[in-house]
Amino acid sequence: MKKYLFAIVGIATCLYTGAQVSLPAPSSAQTIIQDFGMGKIELTYSRPSIKGRKLFMDNSDLAPLGKLWRTGANAPTRLHFSDFVNMGGKDLDSGSYVLYTIPGKTEWEIILNKGINNWGTEGYKENEDVVRFKVPVSEATPSAETFTMQFANITPESCDLYIRWGITLVKVPVTTKIKERLRAQIETALQGDKKPYQQAANFYFEWDKDYAKALDNVNKGIDENKNAFWLYLLKAKIQKAAGDKRGAEQNAEKCIELATAAKNDDYVKQASDLIKSL
Repeated sequence: MKKYLFAIVGIATCLYTGAQVSLPAPSSAQTIIQDFGMGKIELTYSRPSIKGRKLFMDNSDLAPLGKLWRTGANAPTRLHFSDFVNMGGKDLDSGSYVLYTIPGKTEWEIILNKGINNWGTEGYKENEDVVRFKVPVSEATPSAETFTMQFANITPESCDLYIRWGITLVKVPVTTKIKERLRAQIETALQGDKKPYQQAANFYFEWDKDYAKALDNVNKGIDENKNAFWLYLLKAKIQKAAGDKRGAEQNAEKCIELATAAKNDDYVKQASDLIKSL
């Protein structure tokens, strides 16, 4: 009797345990958060695999040409911008959008849509499109078995969203404008009690190419901290860009002296490399 009881309990345990099994999704989900401009881009999508099926062809098993595609599997791909961006020549407010595409042989149509509660292409309404534009198709090897999206070529005001599957690669450009907002922040901060001389010098050097203002601010920063070896290196970079090789060499040597005393080998190397480049 006890054997039967144990058997029943064992079966019940297996059934109960089986009910708790969570199998991996056939198309795994991925979320990527990319710092961009003065905000972030969050990309959420599902990643199907080819598994021997036909891809990007007329009447193919996966993403047939000329037909609306959710750009992945399951729910359509979503993009959330925490700050405004520009795509396809259109300024987009911060918020969430659905990314649909229409694959073609030589170009894809990229669609951002408001239907964030849609499933697949169900519920899609053209009048909810925010922007439509086309991008060229290129070939990439080796072949990517699993559908992949990622951000690349990232600069402060531009990046590319790569869409890759099989040997197909599509690059979707995203831009933003932050220069004038940065300038306003810098100029306002310079009126305050704690002045951001290093940030101001970097801005005028890298963004405005106004070497006079960059030097003025880096000199004020050095006046506040005579041992700031990193500021001497920045000053040397500015002087090099302005054509003052002698001044650049002198400040790079000062950086090496102070960085050596501070045991910062990285700045010693950077300053040494700068001197070699003069």
